[in-house]
Amino acid sequence: MHWLLLLLAAFLGQTWGYSYLMVSHTASKSHHTVGFALAKGLAAAGHEVTLISPFPQKKPVKNLIDVDTPNIITAMGVHKARILENAKKSVVWRYPIISAMGLDLTNALFKAPAVQEILAQNRTFDGVICETFMNDAHYGFAEHFGAPLIAFSSLGATGWTSDLVGTPSPASYVPHSLLRFSDRMNFWERAQNLGFQVYEFIYQNLVNLPRHEVLYKKYFPNNKQDFYEMRRNTALVLLNNHVSLSNPRPYSPNMIEVGGMHVNRKAPKPLPKNIREFIEGAEHGVIYFSLGSNLNSKDLPKKKRKAIVETLRNLKYRVLWKYEEETFEDKPENVFVSKWFPQDDILAHEKVIAFITHGGLLSTMESIYHGKPVVGIPFFGDQFMNMARAEQSGYGITVKYAQLTAPLFRSAIDRITSDPSYRERAKVMSNQFRDQKETPLERAVYWVEHVTRQKGARYLRSACQDLNFIQYFNLDVLAAFFFALSLVLIFFFHTLRFVVNKVRSSLSKPTSLKKKTN
Repeated sequence: MHWLLLLLAAFLGQTWGYSYLMVSHTASKSHHTVGFALAKGLAAAGHEVTLISPFPQKKPVKNLIDVDTPNIITAMGVHKARILENAKKSVVWRYPIISAMGLDLTNALFKAPAVQEILAQNRTFDGVICETFMNDAHYGFAEHFGAPLIAFSSLGATGWTSDLVGTPSPASYVPHSLLRFSDRMNFWERAQNLGFQVYEFIYQNLVNLPRHEVLYKKYFPNNKQDFYEMRRNTALVLLNNHVSLSNPRPYSPNMIEVGGMHVNRKAPKPLPKNIREFIEGAEHGVIYFSLGSNLNSKDLPKKKRKAIVETLRNLKYRVLWKYEEETFEDKPENVFVSKWFPQDDILAHEKVIAFITHGGLLSTMESIYHGKPVVGIPFFGDQFMNMARAEQSGYGITVKYAQLTAPLFRSAIDRITSDPSYRERAKVMSNQFRDQKETPLERAVYWVEHVTRQKGARYLRSACQDLNFIQYFNLDVLAAFFFALSLVLIFFFHTLRFVVNKVRSSLSKPTSLKKKTN
């Protein structure tokens, strides 16, 4: 009898599980980490996940099927090689570069043989979960497979995610994700923020989206929805963000913060012996140093690299440096280098006192979760905004790459390690970030399942998605109001003029009659 119940439970578990297609199109390991955390969470909940990405699993997870797209790594490599060059440009020039990269990666994924094979299959999914990063043509997978579209952003809310579900972004207090402003902006900052949002809106609608529309029509010729209608029918957007890490702002009901899905909330995993002994043998503490997965420290120009090495050599602290060569000639004795480190577990160690970072959002979240202050050297995308927030919040210091010298770098490290306010502020923010009623991953899985159960949950969809630009901002109503007001003013002016003329005429007549009588 017991074995029959177990068999029935197993059968029901298979019956109740959903089937998801997940599209993770960038060759950025940090972006993939967010999507993969969600994919594993859904698989652990009993669902089947087919994951399109350039990073196939090393250790296969049950219910998680890889669709490998290695050509994306080649496409991304061209753009990675220009990170240092692009870091010197203004945000106005960087925005088209980001858009061009998104278009290249979108096209590369479509061309992957494994993707062409899955597009040719006559099947459906219960939901399509698509990373959103300048890849709007990919959203067509949803209708192609007869499923609601769920988008997840490895960043917070951006201009290309908010308009999917009608989330308002008032330029008066919601800073753009590529700018370095807080939500308390002065007049000049508000003017720049508004100007950049207008610039983004024009560029998106006149340049970027039309390019994706071409790809959408090419690869989804049988989809009935047009490109813009398809975007407006997004059922859910998951944001890799949390209000404690950013600024309070409004969201549509189907835009949900799930920041920190990738952070290990259990006990840290044991560190490799050589790393553990290096950390525990540090008399004054350890600084962890990583510039992320998209930029290699070994590729820094000789002058910048020399300034970093000189600074690290003269520190009393030990340093773990993510460096892509196992050793190098002038490596300081107090520095341990490796191509890879278990970053989350290292930051959890009590002897790690600070983090030198590129300011990526995932690294920022891990540093805050573990209460470690940061020195940031931002290079690309939202890294500038993340480090600006770190400074505004009091747990970080920014060193601009263009101004990076040994004295400036040393000064920032000395301040972050000697001034207790930075560490205290990081601890406060850690407490705020951890204080959630459920884990971000649990929240993400719930909302994905909810939208699936409710067949797209259209009741969450804002009516503003059916309004055009003129209707959304009430420009037609304002035009009608001012037109009517103008008519009233014109009528009033002419009436007043008529009355004044009549009064003048009546006042002048008696005078003329009197003159004639005399």
